[in-house]
This record gives sequence, structure tokens and C-alpha cells, in this order.
Amino acid sequence: MKRLAVAAMMIGSGMCICEGRAQKPPLLPEKEVAALANELSGETAKRNLEGIARFHRQRGSRGFHEAAELVAERLRAYGLSDVAILQFPADGKIFYGTQRSRPAWDAEVGELWEVKEVKEVKEAKDKNESGDGQPAQKMASYEAQPIVLAEDSESADVTADLVDAGEGMKESDYAGKDVKGKIVLVSAQPGAVQDLAVGKFGAVGIASYAQNQKTAWWGEDENLIRWGHLETFSTNKTFAFMVSLKTARGMKERLARGEEIRLHAVVKAGQHAGNYEVVTATIPGSDAKLKDEEIAFSCHLDHQRPGANDNASGCVTILEVARTLQKLMNERKLARPARTIRFYWPPETEGTMALLTSPPRTYKMELDTKRSFDGAVPLPQSGGGSLTQTGPTLAKRVKAVIHMDMVGGAPETKAVFHVTRGPMSLPSFAHDVAWAFAEFVNEESYKLAATGKADYPFVAPEGGKESLRAEYSPYTMGSDHDVYQDSSFGIPAIYLNDWPDRYIHTNFDTAANIDPTKLKRAAFIGAASGYFLAMFGIEQGRELARRIESQSVVDKEKEELRDRFFSLRDQNALHVARTAYSLEALLSLSRFLPGSVSKDEIEHAAEVSISSIDKDHLDKDRFAGFGILKFRRETNPKGPLVVFGYDYFAEHAKAAGVATPKLLSYEGLWGSGEEYAYEVLNLTDGKRNAQEIRDAVSAEYGPVPLEIVEEYLRALEEIRVIEQVK
Repeated sequence: MKRLAVAAMMIGSGMCICEGRAQKPPLLPEKEVAALANELSGETAKRNLEGIARFHRQRGSRGFHEAAELVAERLRAYGLSDVAILQFPADGKIFYGTQRSRPAWDAEVGELWEVKEVKEVKEAKDKNESGDGQPAQKMASYEAQPIVLAEDSESADVTADLVDAGEGMKESDYAGKDVKGKIVLVSAQPGAVQDLAVGKFGAVGIASYAQNQKTAWWGEDENLIRWGHLETFSTNKTFAFMVSLKTARGMKERLARGEEIRLHAVVKAGQHAGNYEVVTATIPGSDAKLKDEEIAFSCHLDHQRPGANDNASGCVTILEVARTLQKLMNERKLARPARTIRFYWPPETEGTMALLTSPPRTYKMELDTKRSFDGAVPLPQSGGGSLTQTGPTLAKRVKAVIHMDMVGGAPETKAVFHVTRGPMSLPSFAHDVAWAFAEFVNEESYKLAATGKADYPFVAPEGGKESLRAEYSPYTMGSDHDVYQDSSFGIPAIYLNDWPDRYIHTNFDTAANIDPTKLKRAAFIGAASGYFLAMFGIEQGRELARRIESQSVVDKEKEELRDRFFSLRDQNALHVARTAYSLEALLSLSRFLPGSVSKDEIEHAAEVSISSIDKDHLDKDRFAGFGILKFRRETNPKGPLVVFGYDYFAEHAKAAGVATPKLLSYEGLWGSGEEYAYEVLNLTDGKRNAQEIRDAVSAEYGPVPLEIVEEYLRALEEIRVIEQVK
């Protein structure tokens, strides 16, 4: 991988930070770095976070709209330009590239009670008793904790016995159990069991104690309640409540003793035609030749309440970047950017897909009281016109994205902060720009922690003083950066993110677990990177090119795995892919700004790359048979094939009678099926043949047989996502 060799900040393998040694900031003049460091406020960001975390921000919901209005109000107060809430219709039928729009979902009521006799339910509720004179037990309340009601639940008013179905994902889990007309208790996510439990065996509802994503702290806190989801497009509509592990264990023990547990569920909720809403604002560019190009800041505004780190933290951090840049420019402490800087707050993935593929409608204040479910619910309606360019035009304008998804986790969350590189299919110097600033924060924050002194401590008065210790990490999937860097759009994305986080997607993802110092540091890395790219000109490009040096795209532990498990040919394939990536990273400078890298520099880098390949271990027969075939991606559909709540590949493969390819479940040395599939499609550019695609993904994730890649390419061809180059 190409990496910036900024001489003033290189620290070698044994880091020694000596007190009193001045550390010059990278890439930007020191006065600009100082201005950013002094103005960025972790406290301001956290106050905004506390506001956003009040809302249950489901797609298309009133809670999401209220959060969007809060962000828009702040942007207007901060003086940004072109503040708007863009709307994209979402009704379950409209497609945005590969994303089938999911209808909006709202809820008014969600209560789960333990009661006794069915005939006494109404009387018991009125008296707040269980039916035998004992106090009724309210087990879950949407009003108190919206997270207890699974997304996409439908209205219900039922009383039924509870049946323990174990995990609930296999038919054997229901063997010998009568669940018809009952509520099933399961450990899996509701969406994973609803077609079996409700569709096949006739259950009327679900109670789930699904645990969080697996980390070292998985299952440790029995009071966590996990955010739950039902399948948006399932025909087996139902409701689901989420309960804690502690609650579930108590019920399981009682059921195992033969005790009956009768539950009463009242739900007023449902899907309805609505809109994806995307808040946007700009700092207009000042250069006549470059102002139509954009550097974008992205996050995702949706998720459950409180959803503090995921992802109110990313939302308020780019909001703080917007405030700071605008204020410093107004005070003339920073020059106006050459390129336009744009900010986006969409619903995760699906909002970004809509943004990059279709024109929006702009919000105007109208309310409709159509009955979307059992109750009158005011829904925001769309007005006419458009305040900004989106769709294919936008994709061409945006030169790079700084995407933030979980950037504020305090030590209690166990979070590690990552500056994540892009996929090998899209090399870019932009990731190294971000790492230059992150490494600077690492060094300065460590100096503070170790000695008590630093020129740039990046500490918030109400925050911690620990060193940041950001990691420069290989590409990982899981947020909107996947969409931007998909080959349909090819937009390099700097991805700043926390992982692990033991509270993600739970009731404990609260503002109390957010560190203002972490927010300030993430804001600095993002602001400095975005501003540098927005000001990037010929001279900066030439200086940057001179400072670029080669470095392996494979981490040290992966180098060891390569030596142990790669054949000689695969080792050479890895080297070929690595040197090609290095050259492409240099070329990305030239594509970003033509003329920033000279023809002589490119030709010299190409000669070095070619001369470094070990030709003795190239197979003479490696381009025989299927390996010589080339494919290119069709113009449409655009976007990754697996998106939020919808699997484009699975649905279209089923319709075409195509069996599930082995690649989708393949486990490599450090990659899994979804990652292999994402990159195989990205690398299908009409230039690489099948063998070269296979070699490239093997270099990135570990060796994979050519026949498995072949099967997947043939499946993509069958569903008309790619076509063979004749």
C-alpha cells in the first residue's frame, strides 16, 4: 500500500516520544492546525448528541424526522449554505439501484404484560392486576424504551401462552411443541425466525432475547436489551418484543419447571408509504475551476434510541466539523476551500443509495393524517423542486468522502478507533491523508498521557486524557462507505469508526458512554483531512507524490499467513496485486488533480512495479480456459448486491433459478463470503480476466479456488449484473 512518508512525523518501529521534542503537524500549515485544534469542541458535539439520542430514529419515522429537523436547525444556526432536508419516496416498490426501498415504519404503542386468565385480561389491565388479585407485570413498554419493540412489528392485541423454542431458527427447535396461537421465546433475531415460527407453525408473536454482535464481552451483561428487527418484506407479518437475557432466563426456568406463562401484547405500529430523508448543507467552493467538485462528509442518522455511539456520535462529529470550518472561515483563520465541502445525514446505506442514484424532493411543512396502521399518524409530505444535485451527477462531483460511523466510544465501551483503508479495488491516496493526521493525534495524545505535556493534546475539558491509539486498518464492510466505494460509483471513502463496542445496538448505548475528547479528536482528523482535500492543488499534489513510498498492503500477521498457506503461484499473485495497488495509489493523485503527478513519475513507478514481480513463479498455463474470460459490469443496477433489509442477488438468483454460489459462504484466511463477493464484482471491470480477479481477491482475503470465483461470475451473468466481454 502507498503511505505518506511525512519525515517530520515518522517514529520508527520502537516509538519513543521525548519530552520537549517539537512535533510538526503534517500536510497543513501549523497555524491552520492550531486554529482547528483550538476551535473544535467535544462538549458542543456531545450536547448535540444528547439532543439526537432522545429520538427513536427508524427509517421514515417521525422520530427520524425530528432528529433531521434538529440537525437542520443547527446547520442554519451555524451559518452553512444550502441547508435542506431531501426526500426520496420509500414504499417497498421503488428501487434505488440495488436497494429496494423499505416502507417507512412508525409505532405508537407497544406493551407486553404477564397476565393470568384470558377472560380477565381487560379487567386486569384496568385494575393493573394479573387476574388473580396479584399485581400485573408490565414486561416491556415502547413509550419507556422504544428498543423493546422490534422494527417492522405490526399491530396486535393478543393474549397467548409463551413457548420456549430455543434458538428458533431450525424446524427441530419446534419438534414436539405446540406453538400455534402462542408467543415463542427465541434466542435468535425475530426476523430470522418469523417465517418458520409464524409462517409454518402458526405462532402469533415473538419474544426475543437475541444477544449483541460477538465480542469478548458477549453475553456478559444480562441486562442488555438488543435492538430487534423483523424482515421488512416477509409475508408473515407479526410483532416481536425484545427482552433482556436476565428476563429470558427467568422465563425459561419457569417454563422448564412446567409453569405456564401467559402474555398479553398490545401493539399499534406498522409500515406505511413514506420517505427516506437526507439532511444536507454545504460550504461552497471558491475556485472557479474546482468549486463544482465536492469533498463530502457522511454519517448515518438513523438507529434506535438512544443510539449514542451508533451513530449519533458520527452525526454530531461532522456537525461539529461543519460548525468549526464555517466559523474559522468567517473569522478568516482559514481560507475558503477551493472545492465545495458538503455534509450529509441520511438513513444508513438506503439513504445513501437513494442519494447516489435518484433526484430527491425537498421537504416542505405539510402533514397528512392518513391511517398508516391502527391509529392516526401525521406523516411528513414532500414538496416540489430540488435544492441540490444528487444521483449520477452527484457521484461524478464527489472526489472523496469522510464517513464517520461510531467515533465517540469512551473506555467503558471497550472501543478501538480505526482509520480504515479502502478496498484493493479502489486504491486512493486519500486514506493516507487521513492516517497522516490520525498518526499525529496518536503521537500528541500519547505524549500528553506519558509526560503530561503536548503541543496539541486534543483534550476536551469534560473528556478523558487517554492516548488515542488509532489503528490504520484494512478494509472492513458494514456502513455507507461500502456504497461509495462500490464500483458503480468509485468514490474513495475515508472510514473513521470504533470497533468493538460492547453496547452497540442496545439500551446501554447511551450518551453517558461517549467521551468528548474522543469526539474532538475524530473531528480533527476528519476536518483536517477534508479541508486538505478541499484545498488540494498542483503544488500539494507534487509534494505529496514526492513523499509517497511503497509499503505492503498486507499486515504483518497476514504476511506470516501468506508464507504458511499461499502456494508459490499465490505468493506471486499477491505480489502482483500489491505492486499494482501501489501504482494505482499513485495514479489516484493524478486522477484527483490532473497534473499533480508527472508522466515521468508514473512511468518510473510502473517500471519499478513491473521489475519487482517474480516472473519465475508465474504459471505459464494460468490464463487457460475460463481464466482468460473477461467480464464487465452492466450500467444498471448500481450499488452493492446486499443492502439494508434486501438482498438483490438472492431475490434475482431465485427468480432465475440460479443456485446459491459457494463463494457467498466461503471462508478465507481473513475474509468471508460477503467480502469476497463485494470485491469480485468491484474488480469486474472488463479489463481484468477471471484469473486476475481471483488473484486479486486472494491477495486481499486469502486464496480462493478459481472455480468458485467462476461460479459466482456465471451467476452474476445469469441475473444480468455483468456481461462477458466478447
